[in-house]
Amino acid sequence: MMPPRDWHPHPYLSLSQKRQTCITLHLRGMGTCRSHWLWLSQMSSEDCGVGNKRLKDEIAEVTNEIENLGSTEERKTMQRNKQVAMGRKKFNMDPKKGIQFLIENDLLKNTRDDIAQFLYKGEGLNKTAIGDYLGERDDFNIQVLHSFVELHEFTDLNLVQALRQFLWSFRLPGEAQKIDRMMEAFAQRYCQCNPGVFQSTDTCYVLSFAIIMLNTSLHNPNVKDKPTVERFIAMNRGINDGGDLPEELLRNLYESIKNEPFKIPEDDGNDLTHTFFNPDREGWLLKLGGGRVKTWKRRWFILTDNCLYYFEYTTDKEPRGIIPLENLSIREVEDSKKPNCFELYIPDNKDQVIKACKTEADGRVVEGNHTVYRISAPTPEEKEEWIKCIKAAISRDPFYEMLAARKKKVSSTKRH
Repeated sequence: MMPPRDWHPHPYLSLSQKRQTCITLHLRGMGTCRSHWLWLSQMSSEDCGVGNKRLKDEIAEVTNEIENLGSTEERKTMQRNKQVAMGRKKFNMDPKKGIQFLIENDLLKNTRDDIAQFLYKGEGLNKTAIGDYLGERDDFNIQVLHSFVELHEFTDLNLVQALRQFLWSFRLPGEAQKIDRMMEAFAQRYCQCNPGVFQSTDTCYVLSFAIIMLNTSLHNPNVKDKPTVERFIAMNRGINDGGDLPEELLRNLYESIKNEPFKIPEDDGNDLTHTFFNPDREGWLLKLGGGRVKTWKRRWFILTDNCLYYFEYTTDKEPRGIIPLENLSIREVEDSKKPNCFELYIPDNKDQVIKACKTEADGRVVEGNHTVYRISAPTPEEKEEWIKCIKAAISRDPFYEMLAARKKKVSSTKRH
């Protein structure tokens, strides 16, 4: 039997020394240790005169040690993989607790760059949870956000292409301040990768929001008045530190969005489990139907993520209807047939249909047809609690408010 190449133990090593050498080689990953040991055993018999029985015992012992070493490493790897999977699940339910679990178990370093890499790879992570974590105002979260954004390469991409890449890596949260921080970081990174395209990061910020709103206006079926390219150009006059952006640039951005809307990333795993895991409020309520014959139906309502979901049964995996609370108001009402009533409505628009959807009996998902949603609670106390929680969850569209504030800032630059 030939010895392994480039390995020449001293011929007068004792058997125990050769045995230790063999195990060391195994730990260093040098070939199959069994072949090394068989060769050592031959040398031992020839050079040291060790008996066959003793040799066989030594071979059996070291082989057993080697196999145990391998199985121990496998167990460690399996345990680590199991803990990583658990950490991901914890992150999807509560991002901060998930990160803390991974750090405490030495699966993730407590540095902005390591956590940013973990979120950027996103393996098995819920995109909504990633967005929530990155949008937090805690100083460390903001550092992670900037490290996360720096992992994106926007060089030589136009603004729509860069936004497509950025908005695919997580889901924008609904809170205005979180969106503001994330889009500010995006604008800084884009301008860093493409110096000279815009006069300032404020210009990039404003135009990015204009593109996101254009995407909604062009591709949301509820928006009947679709903006033209001329209107889009007019909307963005004076945003480049008081000057105008090149018309050709704006036309190209408009056409890119018109031809292909932004793709909203699907959440990995069961995102409904995440959505309804920790609701603001849930319970049985009566809802007045929107058809020709107005009938009251008992539904299980869940309030979470600025939306009101309702189910036929608590065991249903998917909701029968979804009512986004954006731009809605709530009020108490008197009803001759049901006590403890309140209504969701669009302020200043009596006849406008509320943006919502529902699932028909045949499984089709259709737009809702309610101009108001009238709901009855079981008791006066529950009515008060539902009104209080829904008021807290109702959100105005943050894009318009933030865009107006930033445009004001840009225009004031020109005056000064």
